[in-house]
Amino acid sequence: MKKIIIAAAVGMLVAGQVAAQETPWLVRVRAVELNMANKDSTGLNLNVNDKTIGEVDVSYFFNKNVAAELILTLPQSQVVSAGATAIGSFKHLPPTLTLQYHFTDFQGFKPYVGAGLNYTKITGDNVAAGAYHLDNSSFGAALQAGVDVPLTKQVSLNFDVKKVYIKTDVYNAAGVSQGTLKLDPLLVGVGVGYRF
Repeated sequence: MKKIIIAAAVGMLVAGQVAAQETPWLVRVRAVELNMANKDSTGLNLNVNDKTIGEVDVSYFFNKNVAAELILTLPQSQVVSAGATAIGSFKHLPPTLTLQYHFTDFQGFKPYVGAGLNYTKITGDNVAAGAYHLDNSSFGAALQAGVDVPLTKQVSLNFDVKKVYIKTDVYNAAGVSQGTLKLDPLLVGVGVGYRF
């Protein structure tokens, strides 16, 4: 009986310690300003508009320093212009996965850096009444830096900057490549995080 009581006490102590620890899951909601680099080699002076988008990010912590973050948003519609004249649009869905290192030795804030891969699915392109078309997908690197400022044990304020490398070839109606449009957006975000 004594052994059962000791085992139960140890079990409750371990369970209490596990419950007090943070879970590995962190969810953030951000408002992000999307600023396009617009490097055009087609000679058509193409550019894509900047815009503010919503973002939902899910992070999984392997330990207190290393995490993976999946960055998600709804499909975004962008305007394509030649110079200052709008000539069409397209939609894109750009999920990004980064591996992050979180610095935990600072008092009152937790900076992090990350790097990973972006996949952008491009659909519904209609440029110059169908005279030009874009690639339907793009793979590229993603770089990230940010900081979490804890407000409570579970809630934090987040500031985040990402550089995502996205490019698309531009084709004429006959399917002949006219060159490349590198969007390579800089994403500057602010949001809140919740650690489960």
